[in-house]
Amino acid sequence: MTVRTRFAPSPTGYLHIGGVRTALFNWLFARRHGGQFILRIDDTDAERNVDEALEPILSGLKWLGIDWDEGPGVGGPHAPYFQSQRAAGHRAAAERLLAAGHAYRDFARPEELDEERKAAQAAGKPFLYSRRFAAFDDAAAAKWAAEGRQSVVRLKMPREGALVIDDAVRGRVEFAWEREQDHVIQRADGSCLYHLASVVDDHDLAITHVIRAEEHLSNTPRQAFIAMSLGYALPAYAHLPLVAEPGSRTKLSKRKLAQYLKNADFKQISEHGTKIAERIGLAPEADTFNPVIVDFYREVGYLPWAIDNYLALLGWSYDDKTEFFSRDELIQHFTLERINSSPASFDPKKLWAVQDHYMGERSTDEKLALMLPFLVKAKLVAEPPPAEAVATVRQVIEASGDRLKVAGDILGYADFFLVDEPPMDEAAVKQRLAKPGVRPLLEAFAAEVTTVEPFETPALEAALKRVVEAAGVKTGDLVHAVRVAVTGKTVGPGLYDCLAILGREQSLARLARALPLCG
Repeated sequence: MTVRTRFAPSPTGYLHIGGVRTALFNWLFARRHGGQFILRIDDTDAERNVDEALEPILSGLKWLGIDWDEGPGVGGPHAPYFQSQRAAGHRAAAERLLAAGHAYRDFARPEELDEERKAAQAAGKPFLYSRRFAAFDDAAAAKWAAEGRQSVVRLKMPREGALVIDDAVRGRVEFAWEREQDHVIQRADGSCLYHLASVVDDHDLAITHVIRAEEHLSNTPRQAFIAMSLGYALPAYAHLPLVAEPGSRTKLSKRKLAQYLKNADFKQISEHGTKIAERIGLAPEADTFNPVIVDFYREVGYLPWAIDNYLALLGWSYDDKTEFFSRDELIQHFTLERINSSPASFDPKKLWAVQDHYMGERSTDEKLALMLPFLVKAKLVAEPPPAEAVATVRQVIEASGDRLKVAGDILGYADFFLVDEPPMDEAAVKQRLAKPGVRPLLEAFAAEVTTVEPFETPALEAALKRVVEAAGVKTGDLVHAVRVAVTGKTVGPGLYDCLAILGREQSLARLARALPLCG
């Protein structure tokens, strides 16, 4: 049997971290078994679908390296891959269920169903529709229609016995049929609902394994009943653990950003990303620039494999010590049996550590390719980047070392090298330059800089030490003042690297510009 898995997002919003984890696990399982991974767009909910949301889903998956064998933009033998374009097959399936007696037309009005629901609640019993307005034949349908009633199609669920499935993650799961409602599968206007459409499409696309989030476990009885009633073989089921809020067992939600920002680690990466967004002209709006959304990490400059590697560990593990995998290693080791059924808490700090690990493995050339686009977006470097600017950025990257955690960090480390007069941070000026005695120290250092040879890191460090020793002050008193004088801020590469990259002329000009600000 050829393994065929699918990811079937609804275009109702941006690509959620939890959805990516589901897509990744489906992709890994298919690749592990030499099968196919299918992308289907479940767009049957016309009221909630957002056309603009489709492109972020497709581009986000591509960015993460989660490629699909069949689906939008790729095609395949089971096209179309948009659920809304498969409506004829869904309606035909509904007719088959009606003809076989596994579904019925129901003419109940909403207020009549509500009365039954309230009566059950008052009696302390679970609501189970009485089928009072069900039409099991044409005569009954005609009678109800003559009263001006409209009908929906409901499943005629069994009222005794149980469905038992062997879930690849949760083991044996049993559902009592008596607890299942007669779910609506077709609206009065003839359009079919998700549960029928999904089952029919999974069958028509020859899906062998339905690997999905835990929240869909409760949908399994009605979907299995539809499949069995249509004569379909059931797929293998695997219900993945929740991707939970930081330090919680509650589902991670893109709508609860304000709550998550109370978590120090979450707030730290959000504020970090917001600063980068502002520099490249992005509006950090809650719906789009949110650490629960994949777009956030792409815009900030995370490495896609760092995201994949981290998400693979949300509910799955190879052993109790291995944290980092290559693409091939992860495919080779991935099995459904190693997935834990307990909720997996999303840990921003851990994700940051995984990102740091992989960024640390990148060569200067690789970092340069990742970071130049951010400088171009911020209009600090022209497009195409001039050779001189590229050379400067390369020096900055080498001097910054492991300080550059994400690609967007280059904005705060290279900006002052790429403009003639960088803005001066007022707080930094007040803290480091405006103190009494700083001006004569800068003047003395400028005099040393005028003649130092060669104009390189070791000689510059020696020059600063001579000034410090002669003045009888601490090294930090002058180092911090010089940094603010030449860069305008308190962070960046090492001071002596900054001076060497700027060169003698530019360094002296910036020292001179800072003197009037000194105490």
